[in-house]
Amino acid sequence: MKKLRTLAELKEIVRLLKENGKTVVFTNGCFDILHVGHIRCLREAKSLGDILIVAVNSDESIAVNKGLENLFYPQDERVEILNAIEYIDYLLLFSDITVDNILLELKPSIHAKGTDYTVETVPERATVLSYGGSIAIVGDEKNHSSSLVKKEIRRSK
Repeated sequence: MKKLRTLAELKEIVRLLKENGKTVVFTNGCFDILHVGHIRCLREAKSLGDILIVAVNSDESIAVNKGLENLFYPQDERVEILNAIEYIDYLLLFSDITVDNILLELKPSIHAKGTDYTVETVPERATVLSYGGSIAIVGDEKNHSSSLVKKEIRRSK
């Protein structure tokens, strides 16, 4: 998959982009069952800068955070689907519980999160502010979610 990179590769890419005056936007998530809310969030995040990097929770991190019983698609399939979305420039698969370490390594200009957060409640807020980055809340009102889709699928069985 052409968009998938390692953290080391992305660190160099981001360094070069910033040297050339580009704005790097970063977001993250599980992206298990893609829905219109994801697309709107990704589209708006991309509109804030020149490059959009999306960090995707690995199966391992989902197992710790939510449990694998809640996972519909394995990481390779989730990454493959995201690789096809035009708004995304680069993908990173990560296994940490949070993206704090990734943010400290890459130092993107903007950390974008969905509307289930506010600028004050973004978990990585202190990390982003520590290196001079900014936080943007993107996407439409949180009335779409993979969890709701999963519940509906399970209910209809």
